[in-house]
Amino acid sequence: MKTKQKLTVGLVMKSLQADFFKDMQQRAETYAAQQNRFKLISAGTNSQTEIEQQIAIVNQLVEQNVDAIVVVPIDSKALVPPVVQAIKKGITVVNIDIRLDEQMLQSEGIDLTYVGPDNFTASQTVGKELSKLLDKGDKVFLIEGLPVAENAQQRKAGFESAISEAGLYLAESVPANWETDTAEEIFATLYKKHPDVKGVFCCNDAMALGVIKALKSQGVKPGMIPVVGFDNDAAIQPYLSEGWLLATIDAYGSQMAVEGIRYAMQIIDGLPSGGIHKTPFTLIKRK
Repeated sequence: MKTKQKLTVGLVMKSLQADFFKDMQQRAETYAAQQNRFKLISAGTNSQTEIEQQIAIVNQLVEQNVDAIVVVPIDSKALVPPVVQAIKKGITVVNIDIRLDEQMLQSEGIDLTYVGPDNFTASQTVGKELSKLLDKGDKVFLIEGLPVAENAQQRKAGFESAISEAGLYLAESVPANWETDTAEEIFATLYKKHPDVKGVFCCNDAMALGVIKALKSQGVKPGMIPVVGFDNDAAIQPYLSEGWLLATIDAYGSQMAVEGIRYAMQIIDGLPSGGIHKTPFTLIKRK
């Protein structure tokens, strides 16, 4: 157990250009300001795909000899080695939002605490909302996140479950790496190939926003091709009100980092590391 008076916690996120992580950073910094026990160093990448930059951030925190690191990995496998290095140097690590690769951690003899939502069930839940509006055999698209991220894999699987259960036809399933511009370009291409598409499942709201922009440019009216997303980003709220977005999932990302920090403090105080601590999610529909 560490006993020095003022601890240092590093919070490592993905792109700070994304609303989800802006909110997470703001809430974590507000929480840290209310505490006397630790100082928070929060950092993120410039985009959703900069794996090497995120690894460098973790390595820098290790060099600074912080007491704890709370990390949202871009790549569930690539971030394991720097996390292992941190743990071997006596730094407490808590994994939030996107799970690190369990087999790789086990091979190192590490049982890591994970704090985050059940992405499979959450995406299945919002996917069923879209499926209710469609008929068996209707053509749909799935816009995936970054394939190397565990939450992208789970959200894809949850959407696929909802699509299969409803008997829909998955015409295309393509990664847009969590990015709005990429999703806009991909959807525009897919729409030319399949103008009879009836619905779009997006693994985050940033990509849903890109799809909606492409629909607008094609002159499609709100709700004609319903879209669902994930994250309940502030930027997507007007499109939810206007009927472009049918539904999304609020996974309470702003609170997730706080929960991760709390667990890190408990582990420093002697709580054994390990276990999955599921955070809540809520289906958000147009009011």
